[in-house]
Amino acid sequence: MNASLRVEHLNKKYPAFSLKDVSFEVKPGEIMGFIGRNGAGKTTTLKSIMNLVHYESGSIYAFDNDMTTHELENKQRIGFALSELNYYPNKTIRQLVGVTKRFYKNFDEHKFAEVCRLFNLDLNKKLEELSSGMKVKFSVAIALSHQAELLILDEPTSGLDPVSREEVLDIFRQIVKNKDRAILFSTHITSDLDKCATHITYIHDGTIAYTGIKKDFIDSYLYVKDTTMNKEVLDDYISYKELDGYIEGLIDVEKKDAFVKRGIKPQEPDLDQIMVYLERSKNSESFTL
Repeated sequence: MNASLRVEHLNKKYPAFSLKDVSFEVKPGEIMGFIGRNGAGKTTTLKSIMNLVHYESGSIYAFDNDMTTHELENKQRIGFALSELNYYPNKTIRQLVGVTKRFYKNFDEHKFAEVCRLFNLDLNKKLEELSSGMKVKFSVAIALSHQAELLILDEPTSGLDPVSREEVLDIFRQIVKNKDRAILFSTHITSDLDKCATHITYIHDGTIAYTGIKKDFIDSYLYVKDTTMNKEVLDDYISYKELDGYIEGLIDVEKKDAFVKRGIKPQEPDLDQIMVYLERSKNSESFTL
């Protein structure tokens, strides 16, 4: 098996938005962070992968099997969760699992109970009583209990406190440790990706702007904080802001020498800085106060 998931030339049209030729893949052992601003197409892509929305063209393969012709077989091997669990809020975890396990041939109740103990999940609590962090852990517990080889998660760390987020990221790292499972998760919390992602897929306005190794993505750019306020190099920025006493922005790594020659020392950016300035460069809006 070459890839746990492969998306090829996916197109989906809405009246005000479209996915355009979306292609990427996730291999065993990888944690793929799916990033982009709100409305860029992350959730639509994930729903398309799971056949929850109809797409006009393209192909999606899980474990080298087409998702349209091998949907039931593939979904036995996939753990999927949207950002919020809202179904049957008055049911307890125990009751929900009693229903859910019927859909999976390999569901292991002993494994589920073991994972729940590890996550400190109370089986007698109702879904509506769970915190956001506990809902994420419940989704992951279900996935692990039917031996899912691919986890597809929409905003799994959104709304979590720092401790819960770190616990979830630790779980993700442990899941892929043996290189036989993969994770694809969308997020707008780039610091989570700094900690656990091996790969990045960046979507902008329905189009994939980058997909590949996270380090290669970060190494393509440099962050500049220029206290000399040198305006001779403004055209060399991808985008920038003029602030009180300095200019701050993002440049392509190939532009480094132009800044160094002027006594400006570019630095390695974090994902947050890259996202902010890439989106700023693609946004033509201006504001007058």
